[in-house]
Amino acid sequence: MKSDFLNIVLYEPEIPQNTGNIARLCACLGAKLYLAGRLGFNLTEKHLKRAGLDYWDKLEIEQVENLDYLLKEYSDSNFYYLTTKTKNKYTDNKFKQGDFLVFGPETRGIPEDILNKNKTSCLTIPMKSTTRSLNLSNSVAIVAYEALRQFNIELN
Repeated sequence: MKSDFLNIVLYEPEIPQNTGNIARLCACLGAKLYLAGRLGFNLTEKHLKRAGLDYWDKLEIEQVENLDYLLKEYSDSNFYYLTTKTKNKYTDNKFKQGDFLVFGPETRGIPEDILNKNKTSCLTIPMKSTTRSLNLSNSVAIVAYEALRQFNIELN
């Protein structure tokens, strides 16, 4: 069951430390974390557990076979795809509670075919043109906290 607050989707994440950091962030926000597709690590990986510290019991997390499952299961929800391959800034988007923020694997990003099917839902975090990308866990934090700011609610 999706979160009525915020849903973070990591599509084929590769680095356990990033996923652990994002899991901790989701626990602190009350966001649900989905791990979609093939993982580049085992869920029992010590680096994953260490990065998430003692927040695992405060986290709602679900592993799903693929992104299509989420799109079908929650077809009435908004899905936003974070990428460096668009000009649409995340700060220009109006997020709603219950939205899904989808982030791709660290070395490849979200596949082009997914981005091409969802051009109007692609968002980017501005950065210098001489740089390739931000760290995945930093990117999730930036966009998730913008969504929280827009929701104009206090966490308790």
